Amino acid sequence: MAGAIALAVSQGFTLGWTHSVERVGWVEEWQIDDGRLHLTQAAVRGSGAGMEPGEGAVLKDGWWVWSPGISVPSLSLAASGATGQGWRLCTDSGCRIIGAEPGAPLLLTPCAKGVAGE
Repeated sequence: MAGAIALAVSQGFTLGWTHSVERVGWVEEWQIDDGRLHLTQAAVRGSGAGMEPGEGAVLKDGWWVWSPGISVPSLSLAASGATGQGWRLCTDSGCRIIGAEPGAPLLLTPCAKGVAGE
């Protein structure tokens, strides 16, 4: 897996980015359980092309916030380089920018317990 990055995440992570068309912030909170990724909360700073707030969204401090309740085995992130900023991935050990340069999609997937590294 050339260029792969493994991050040890104990329970969950936050994923944030700037929408490539509307240029506003989007943040998602993910939990890891039973080998799956669970989207527990999403927030968007506005609305527009392809970024309508989800069902039950509430406006809090300029952000539309809702609980999507989505569960997936993995998450594929396009690394287009179009936003100039990539994705901000925050875990219990800090934050890092991923996918800022154009390239193959990034795949986030839960690993077996005990797998760690970078």
